[in-house]
Amino acid sequence: MTDAPYATQVINAPGALGSLEPLAQDRVLCIVRANQVADPAGLTRALAGAGIRLVEFTFTIPGVLDVIEAAAEVPGATVGAGTVLTASHARDAVAAGARFLLTPDIRPEVAATAQALGVPLVMGALTPTEVSRAFDLGAVAVKVFPARVGGPGYLRDLLGPFPGARLIPTGGVNVANARSFLEAGALAVGAGTDVVRPDLVEKGQHAAIAERAAAFVSALRE
Repeated sequence: MTDAPYATQVINAPGALGSLEPLAQDRVLCIVRANQVADPAGLTRALAGAGIRLVEFTFTIPGVLDVIEAAAEVPGATVGAGTVLTASHARDAVAAGARFLLTPDIRPEVAATAQALGVPLVMGALTPTEVSRAFDLGAVAVKVFPARVGGPGYLRDLLGPFPGARLIPTGGVNVANARSFLEAGALAVGAGTDVVRPDLVEKGQHAAIAERAAAFVSALRE
């Protein structure tokens, strides 16, 4: 008898998502990229209030560790770090309060550090080979990026050789197509500029962001 595919083992492992468990209910993760974040706690609070409790701040944001530290204090929200490229990034982000990590591609060094720290890692991938490699390295889910390349049909095709794999399409996901990715089998979707438009983030216009977030969440549930 052969072992089940690793991806299937991951999806069936109880509690394997750790701090990412809200993904199973919210079905969405928000990715924040901007030149600055005017009020990290206020932004995170607005998103959580609208139904998006998982918020990722990327390492492309100047002073991102301070941003993570401030946002991590918001009750009911789970804050993580994205565009994690090195083991040092991973350690610094967790020390600042990040409860999960995301990479844009395959990063074995980050995977090893995340495992050592006991923090769930979502690894970026696109091809079947990359998806398999990400799970082999211990990713609890794979961020399929950029999702606009193949759309929901490509995601459905990936689930053929990786049945039950936790896939999170990101990049090109918006209020108009987000539901179709869930219907194709995605665990959740990554909401980016369609919700957290950089100019709104930089100006601290949280009411407008909350409105966009609520619309996105509503589209997922229709």
